[in-house]
Amino acid sequence: MAGTSQSRSGYPLKRPRTRGHSGIVLAMETVEDGIYVVVAILLVVAGAFVLWSAIVSLPEVASQKDPLPIVVNFLDRGLILFIIAELLHTVRVTIQARTLAAEPFLIVAIIAGIRRILIITAQAAQQGRFSWAQQGVELALLTGLVLVMTAAVIAWRRFYAPLAAEDADS
Repeated sequence: MAGTSQSRSGYPLKRPRTRGHSGIVLAMETVEDGIYVVVAILLVVAGAFVLWSAIVSLPEVASQKDPLPIVVNFLDRGLILFIIAELLHTVRVTIQARTLAAEPFLIVAIIAGIRRILIITAQAAQQGRFSWAQQGVELALLTGLVLVMTAAVIAWRRFYAPLAAEDADS
């Protein structure tokens, strides 16, 4: 293409808009930032509810003689809090960088997959039985999914992060 330059990653750079679009773009960016702030507030509220439910359920769960339900309860809630924290990080990065990054979503998916794997295995241990027909297939699929997403994060960091750092330096 004549007249357009390319970034180091090979993609053509966008030309800045002119002729009165700056007001519309500024208004859209303000609305977008407002939506992100509302989402962040809702995530903080959700995190507070999860934390509160963990604290409130502590006496009920602690009264049980078997420690497994206590561990499962707090592990489940703790991993949900990690997911919420990572989503908050994603919102912050999106507001700062003005772009939607894929890596935080992959990390959220990995945490969610690991959470489900741990819950399935804990429930099977609690019930004292394991069924390959139901739990085994789900565990195999979740394990494969977590491995694929982990490989995607590694590939993302290995191949995309250096290109993004080069573009930021120039």
